Amino acid sequence: FTKIAGGSSPLQVVDLLNDLYTCFDAIIDEHDVYKVETIGDAYMVVSGIPERNGNRHAGEISNMALDLLSATTTFKIRHMPATQLQLRIGLHSGPAVAGVVGLKMPRYCLFGDTVNTASRMESGGLALRIHLSPFTAAGLEELGGFKLECRGEIEVKGKGRMTTYYLLGHKDFDKELPSLERAAGKDEHEFK
Repeated sequence: FTKIAGGSSPLQVVDLLNDLYTCFDAIIDEHDVYKVETIGDAYMVVSGIPERNGNRHAGEISNMALDLLSATTTFKIRHMPATQLQLRIGLHSGPAVAGVVGLKMPRYCLFGDTVNTASRMESGGLALRIHLSPFTAAGLEELGGFKLECRGEIEVKGKGRMTTYYLLGHKDFDKELPSLERAAGKDEHEFK
């Protein structure tokens, strides 16, 4: 995103984010998920909060993530139509606290280590990939039908060493996913 924004006017960045979030908003309506917030180019979505859905949350958020990644195959950046959108998705499952905070501009917010770990999965992941914590991977294994690839053990800021996974698909998912040949190389990532 930083590279695209650096070569764009402010209005082009606003148009890009508006187009992208409009696309994503339509997709999340098809899943049992809740959009918490967008901050800059970050788009936070949860499942199982505020409406509990038992052990389905990992599957719901993963199916949504596959649909978002699939959308990048047809999404066009208006002023850079030949540029591949380099979406990076991170997922984690665990407890969180949610509530409305503030008086001037009240906001529904999520708090807790689960939110931080999900953010670390995104920031430590790779473009055009869905990066999973071992807790989300275990939830998907329990649900069945999801195709996972072990990434191996990596250093996760604030968490230490963690074995992580990539979500590759689901037995019932038949939409096109972006070719990893179009993904930005590791040297082009900004790891936070």
